[in-house]
Amino acid sequence: MLIKVVDQIIDEDLHSAAWQLYQDCFEELNTLAVQRHMMYKSEFDEVMRDPRVDKYLALTDDGTLAGVTTYTNDLDAVPLISPQYFERHWPEHYAARKIWYIGFIAVSPEHQGREAFAQMVEQMYLVVSIQNGLVGLDICSYNDDVRHMSRVFRLMIARNSDNMRFNRIDQQSYWLYEFPSAA
Repeated sequence: MLIKVVDQIIDEDLHSAAWQLYQDCFEELNTLAVQRHMMYKSEFDEVMRDPRVDKYLALTDDGTLAGVTTYTNDLDAVPLISPQYFERHWPEHYAARKIWYIGFIAVSPEHQGREAFAQMVEQMYLVVSIQNGLVGLDICSYNDDVRHMSRVFRLMIARNSDNMRFNRIDQQSYWLYEFPSAA
């Protein structure tokens, strides 16, 4: 498995493969989480062309796209987060651009549980660790309760670092008020 980092995906075939992979990974999540977890095609296209966002591509030996991840320390380039939150809570890191954000990690179903995910996470870890930085990401309750993603990240990074701290920094809950018809 080769991990290749690019600042833009402009090749149409690769772009189409990345969009298909992204859809395959996140389409079902839209039915399992209240907040939309899948970008619209136009948003995805914009992120793929945005040079502020690194794209980590996991490629098989024959060049097939097995995974794609977005990663940036330009928090203004990340849809749906508030850079001001990070600036307020970690002002020194924010000013030094030592806060990275993982927009998404998508791994094709046939490569899940294999090295693609681990190698992309390890490559991102190397970038932030040499700069004593911070990494943020969001994990919906489904992915944490069922897939245990926060634990997976913690265990993967712990293999490379004995001094990493992992903390929940925010949580959002959604409420539904129901008004059944009177009996």
